[in-house]
Amino acid sequence: MTTVNAYAATEANGQLKPFQYQLDGLGGEEVAIKVHYCGMCHSDLSMLKNEWGMTQYPFVPGHEIVGEIIELGNEVKNLNIGDLVGLGWFSASCMFCDQCMDGSHHLCNTAEQTIVGRHGGFADYVRCHWSWATLLPKGIDLSKAGPLLCGGITVFNPIVLSGVKPTDKVGVIGIGGLGHMALKFLRNWGCEVVAFSSNSDKKEQILSMGAHQVINSRDPKELEQIAGSLNFILNTTNVTLDWNSYLTTLAPKGKLHSVGAVLEPMAIPAFSLIGGEKSVGGSPLGSPALTRTMLEFCVRHDIYPTVEEFPMEQVNEAVKHMEEGKARFRIVLKV
Repeated sequence: MTTVNAYAATEANGQLKPFQYQLDGLGGEEVAIKVHYCGMCHSDLSMLKNEWGMTQYPFVPGHEIVGEIIELGNEVKNLNIGDLVGLGWFSASCMFCDQCMDGSHHLCNTAEQTIVGRHGGFADYVRCHWSWATLLPKGIDLSKAGPLLCGGITVFNPIVLSGVKPTDKVGVIGIGGLGHMALKFLRNWGCEVVAFSSNSDKKEQILSMGAHQVINSRDPKELEQIAGSLNFILNTTNVTLDWNSYLTTLAPKGKLHSVGAVLEPMAIPAFSLIGGEKSVGGSPLGSPALTRTMLEFCVRHDIYPTVEEFPMEQVNEAVKHMEEGKARFRIVLKV
């Protein structure tokens, strides 16, 4: 048996308090990871509050984990004790379904999620299937890598999935925890990048993160100025917007792609799609292979999220900081 020290809430929206739990013997295909850093994602807050109706208490958040392998099952492949790895939203998949065999492990119908039905990374140790323990490339900044394993791959996957080209003109809706990383990726991808933001106070900061132009999403005149010009728009917000106004900014065959967990049905007029052969799509994170590719891309171009670091002992202060919208732009907890 292994004793794990963690921080857990015992009720919806409750305080995170010190919590110990026991783990049985390590499975043959599992690895044990000593946590060094863990990012705090908005999904952690949604799960903490049980906004999605699937949280089990006591609940230990944390799914943007950076750490060191300290134990291996006897069937683990390609990993060694002491390897530095990352673990994101998914921690296991079946490895035999069509999706897993096709390399799309993140679309496995029985994929295990790191903080759903099990305890996450606001702790000193976690476990996962070896295939989801992503080897970190040499030279990566461990203190900033955590958010790449959830938020980063969430906005990187659509760029590849949608076939975005370096010659494309693209837009990003919502320049927060997800959106600011999308700006950095797309700028280094070679695209001309337009940022949609309703906060004029962030304009200079948004430009410094990679946007070529900032559009006030609440100003119809500014939206009209770029009508029909964008090849791709990535929505990172989780609120209902006037989607048709964004569709009008797309060029023919343009794509509106959402990674924001908008809970209400999205009102998409059919004729706004039909006339220009436009499309609307969405995606979760990405496969283990694409995650490795993303991390290599980040090291090559020195791309990291903008983070604020808190010690794990101040986890409740960090939660409050994020809830109040003060995080600029991701929070990382250091164990």
